[in-house]
Amino acid sequence: MSAPPRPVNLALLGCGTVGGGVIRLLHENSAYLATRVGAPLAVRRVLVRDLDKDRVPECDRSLLTTNPDDVLNDPEIDLVVEVMGGEQPAFDYLRRAIDAKKGVVTANKMLLATRGPELLGLAVDRGVDLAFEASVGGGIPIVRTLREAFTSDWVERLYGIVNGTCNYILSRMREEGLPFDEVLRDAQAKGYAEADPTLDVDGHDAAHKLVVLAMLAFGARVAHDRVPTEGIRGVDAIDHRFAERFGFVVKHLAIGRELGDRVELRVHPALVSQKSVLANVSGVLNAIFVEGRALGPCLLSGRGAGDMPTAVSVVADIVDVARSKLAGSAGRSTRGISIADRPLASLDDIETRYYLRFTVKDEPGVLAHIAGALGQHQVSIEQMVQDGRATDDGLPVSVVMITHRAREAGLRRAMAEIERESWVVAPPRLLRIEEV
Repeated sequence: MSAPPRPVNLALLGCGTVGGGVIRLLHENSAYLATRVGAPLAVRRVLVRDLDKDRVPECDRSLLTTNPDDVLNDPEIDLVVEVMGGEQPAFDYLRRAIDAKKGVVTANKMLLATRGPELLGLAVDRGVDLAFEASVGGGIPIVRTLREAFTSDWVERLYGIVNGTCNYILSRMREEGLPFDEVLRDAQAKGYAEADPTLDVDGHDAAHKLVVLAMLAFGARVAHDRVPTEGIRGVDAIDHRFAERFGFVVKHLAIGRELGDRVELRVHPALVSQKSVLANVSGVLNAIFVEGRALGPCLLSGRGAGDMPTAVSVVADIVDVARSKLAGSAGRSTRGISIADRPLASLDDIETRYYLRFTVKDEPGVLAHIAGALGQHQVSIEQMVQDGRATDDGLPVSVVMITHRAREAGLRRAMAEIERESWVVAPPRLLRIEEV
């Protein structure tokens, strides 16, 4: 009778919300996962900052350590799972794990956006797997889809609702007519937004995720701070009302396009048609629309954050990396990722339709001045509406325009000229219109 297979030994770096979910899932599905891997999965060590902090009941407290050497210098540990977040010390720990030829699974989109190509190169050199499904979209299998399902095709464009906080806030603003600040406070109270929401509402989290997607979709190595990025603080309740009037919904999008000699990457709020596949992705849900040259359009949607959805992706990666190691083919999936420096398209060269909102004094000739300034820069108006008429001369009114397709550089020059006029009482608002 043959001896039972040796367990695949795991170590976790971090045991917060996601780490606790991973331990729970490994515990609850242990027998099933063993059949999928071909050997049991055993958690051998868990690196934490505080030994006394409460953990999920499934976490064996005897495995906890505050010393990273207990994980990284242990030859019995086959696979390291990083769920601690941040760039440091996570990068140093994973570099050491890869150097020691341990497989690595990470959910850290910030680390991948800043140091991902470096870690991938090291993993290829050392012949180990670096898996990161949970870094984008929580439980949505977008990384696996791009890495495997699109191997035989070219991704031409992608649009992602990849930040649940932004999507929740915009959904509530639209549905209930509430101002941004009020919805943000409620989101923080419900745990949908951090105490410091900057990373989310200013678009940086979505930019990190877009950089990760660009590595897989376009083979592009791009610094995240070079991606044009806008958040949602400037979107007002009135913009949602006007968007609905014109047949649109405001969404915060991460956008990527393959342009041949360049790649276009940008993150910002945008208007999408109410008939769009992304229009009804509401609340904290995420969704990513991908269009392949041969496949055509494809949509993946689901819960983009939380302990268990993210844990599902992490554990799926654990299974894949453990299988590869047992089969003697470690590093195969990592070797299939090819990235290189690629130039970014300038935001000035973007051509699309635009939503423009002006807050102006109700004076004769104002509309003609706006239309004239736009026309001088080859921007033509498709639709226009004024939000009521003031009861007293000079009281501000809102003028909203939808343009035909125009080049962004010219539009911005026109907007700058208009903003300098004495009858403009607040900075104009610009939102791009995306056809998805």
